[in-house]
Amino acid sequence: MIKPTKHLNGFDWIETTALTQAEQQTLMAEHGITEDIITYVTDKDETANYVYDPANNQQLMIVLVPYQLKNTQSPRYITRPVGFLIHRGLLFTFNESNLNFVSQAFEKTSTDVETTSVSTFILESLFDLVDSYIPIVKFVTKQRNQLDKMLNRNAKNSNLMALSYLGQTLTFFNSAIESNNELFNRIPRTYFGVNASSYETDLLEDVSIESDQVQHMVENESQVVDRITSTFDSIINNNLNDTMKFLTIWSLTMAVPTIVTGFYGMNVKLPFANISNAWVMVVAMSIGLIVWLLLSIKFRHKL
Repeated sequence: MIKPTKHLNGFDWIETTALTQAEQQTLMAEHGITEDIITYVTDKDETANYVYDPANNQQLMIVLVPYQLKNTQSPRYITRPVGFLIHRGLLFTFNESNLNFVSQAFEKTSTDVETTSVSTFILESLFDLVDSYIPIVKFVTKQRNQLDKMLNRNAKNSNLMALSYLGQTLTFFNSAIESNNELFNRIPRTYFGVNASSYETDLLEDVSIESDQVQHMVENESQVVDRITSTFDSIINNNLNDTMKFLTIWSLTMAVPTIVTGFYGMNVKLPFANISNAWVMVVAMSIGLIVWLLLSIKFRHKL
């Protein structure tokens, strides 16, 4: 969708979401945006980046934001790109995943009286987009605490799977925020940063600081989740080893009466076979051998 042009304080803004092929052709025909740029901003696997093209008088900035996967039993997140294009004095924003919080951030920035230029619009929007990670990280922390309590009571594979999904989310976030931080650290040396006003430079610094704080939150939570997962993996493995040990010992003890009764089931002469209560002796012999086996295992520190 290409929304109508909005005339803000000092510049015009065109917002786009989930562009169709026809809408992409419209942008190229009406505004002279190249096919390479359209391909770039519609690629949902693109990483954070900044590109300046003086020949076409355009600047392109891509940042990564959280994206919740649909049709999953528990909330899981990856990241998706959001694009800003300054082209021939116009500002284009690209929200290909049609994320509501991205549109809300743009709308909030557009109504801010301090938004007086394209650069301030981009930087103020970036601040809100970086902050969008924080509620999700707090949600992950809450979920991790709940799973930790459940695993302490009863370590189940389903809970470990849920914990691993949190770890996957944090892994995606960590990679995306690192990519964003590399972009924010590079911007001051680009055309965008060199031509920024003092106020815009302060905004960029605020964005970088906020992104660093978010990265520390994600890294710390990721370490905690990894350690809890490792701990309960070990517990489940130990429980499995105990179960296998019990089953092994049980199978050994059950083998004793099978062997004894097997001997006395043979069609040959055996000691005490002609006694009327020979079955009592067979049972007693089996019990005696089982007790001896268990004591032997115990004394060898295997039980």
